[in-house]
Amino acid sequence: MIFINPEEFAQKIKGWIEDKNGIDIEVINVTEMTSIANYFVIASGSSERQVKAIADNIEYEAKELEIFPKNIEGQREGRWILLDYYDVIIHIFHAEEREFYSLEKLWKNSPVSR
Repeated sequence: MIFINPEEFAQKIKGWIEDKNGIDIEVINVTEMTSIANYFVIASGSSERQVKAIADNIEYEAKELEIFPKNIEGQREGRWILLDYYDVIIHIFHAEEREFYSLEKLWKNSPVSR
């Protein structure tokens, strides 16, 4: 496993999401607000298939860097997939789910980059 700082890893993830045409990508620095992670990366896909493709691409590209997730949730349904890479947690939503949960609003006081 190689070492990569959380900010750099979050930006790489953003690029991997862009590679699969992810929508509305946000990188949120949550370092000052929680101890569970340093960054959240939140993005949407327009279909369950696209949500799964985005998550699969992140997992593939991270594995190429010998970085493996602690946990993955929601892959079967493809409506909200969470990939936990310790310091970086990725939420890939179907557009409808993202609007319903509005996860960004919970972290609105954190620095966001788009």
